[in-house]
Amino acid sequence: MCGRYLRRADKKRVAEHFHLPGEPPFPLPPDFNVAPTTHQPAIRLNRESGEREAVLMRWGLVPYQAKSLDEYKGISTINARAESVQVGMWKRLFERQRCLIPADGFYEWETLLPSAASGPKKAKPRKKPIRFWLKNDPVFAFAGLWDAWKNPATGEWLQSFAIITTEANEMLASIHTRMPVILQPKDYARWIDRSPGAVLPVDLLRPFDAEAMESAEANPAVNNARNNGEELLEKPLEDDGFSLGVLGICGGWGKTSTQRALRTQSCAKGFVAGWRKEDATTLRAPRFATFFYAGTFLGRVRLR
Repeated sequence: MCGRYLRRADKKRVAEHFHLPGEPPFPLPPDFNVAPTTHQPAIRLNRESGEREAVLMRWGLVPYQAKSLDEYKGISTINARAESVQVGMWKRLFERQRCLIPADGFYEWETLLPSAASGPKKAKPRKKPIRFWLKNDPVFAFAGLWDAWKNPATGEWLQSFAIITTEANEMLASIHTRMPVILQPKDYARWIDRSPGAVLPVDLLRPFDAEAMESAEANPAVNNARNNGEELLEKPLEDDGFSLGVLGICGGWGKTSTQRALRTQSCAKGFVAGWRKEDATTLRAPRFATFFYAGTFLGRVRLR
């Protein structure tokens, strides 16, 4: 599936990459943690002019026949399976209402099972966020489907979209069974083509080439949709027990007792982080213990 993605491109970059006649007519700040139900840009063909246009749409499709939004509470429509786009509620949209969803990357979560050494109290698996992106171009497009729903209570129209997913490629297969459909720029025009009788682009619903992608561990803070910032893209330094141990040693040279206390405390965190690492080796724990005690000793010496 695809439940979280990111978009760094501003209005100018989106207009250039998708060959729009002008910049999107709405604010478009970077979003490093795009979550369902938020409004995001989608590219489609204008029904009257036939030109490409950028429209803000809600992520999480609400079909035109819905009686209320409550019908879809607890029902996930953020994704549409490639194997199902020609049946049911997706059929009409796949035939006439396809769109491009601008993105710079997406997140997926790897499940880490506890090791035998972690003991019975550590039986729960944990999730590690991984960021995926393309090597050659920071901006790309997900294959999307859109629809418009009229609120019977207010008369207002809500436009929304879903991202199509397909089988995972070799890079993602060990993490998840699905991945979003990523389109090549040369296929953009064909994907959003609304011409009657045009051959449906079923052949584009395939896994993206794994060799053209890259991945890296992301900041666990991305788990919370309220967090948003460039710091989410990379694994934070605090997750590295070794680095925290070094900071602990530096605690002995703090200018104030408060600084020394805080830095020595960081050394303790480094020791614990190293000890709890799922892939810890027999050499790692003694190494962190050394940093811990060294930082504590230096801190006490300086306090005298």
